[in-house]
Amino acid sequence: MTTPLASLTGDYVVDPDHTQIGFVARHAMVTKVRGAFNEFEGTGHFDGEDPSKSQVSVTIKTASIDTRNEQRDGHLRTNDFLDAPTYPDITFASTGVEQLDSTHFRVTGDLTIKDVTRPIDIDFEFQGSAQDPFGNLRVGFEGSVPISRKEFGITWNAALEGGGVLVGDKVVLEFEVSAIRQP
Repeated sequence: MTTPLASLTGDYVVDPDHTQIGFVARHAMVTKVRGAFNEFEGTGHFDGEDPSKSQVSVTIKTASIDTRNEQRDGHLRTNDFLDAPTYPDITFASTGVEQLDSTHFRVTGDLTIKDVTRPIDIDFEFQGSAQDPFGNLRVGFEGSVPISRKEFGITWNAALEGGGVLVGDKVVLEFEVSAIRQP
């Protein structure tokens, strides 16, 4: 990292064209299904001198779920899983930021899925900063966190003939974020 963190202080908006919010879940006990949410927005404030004064909030549109399989995506939008018509948004609002070392941060906050809110800690690695060709300062962060879908009221499953279940409880949320500092 060549840029001092203090020079990155400011308000940021997540760039949806260069950010991915994805997930991974175990399927049929033998493989993983990967997917993403295609519609989301996020804002934040980064304080490079005192990262504990930083904050972030993200809103994800549940109907934008995409696993590259329309039938499965349709099922994920039903009440069996996300119930997108009733709960159109997944939200995250930070309650704290801790700098772990020169490039690692822990963001603590409240994740809400289907009107169930749970505290989570997401560890992020700072990927760097750059001026883009349009004069915007961009920062990049990558992170992930495992969650239990049952803790958010998402309990649908099907038993497998040989034992086990169709969908694992653990879902790993993955974040590859590019954010643009606002003037």
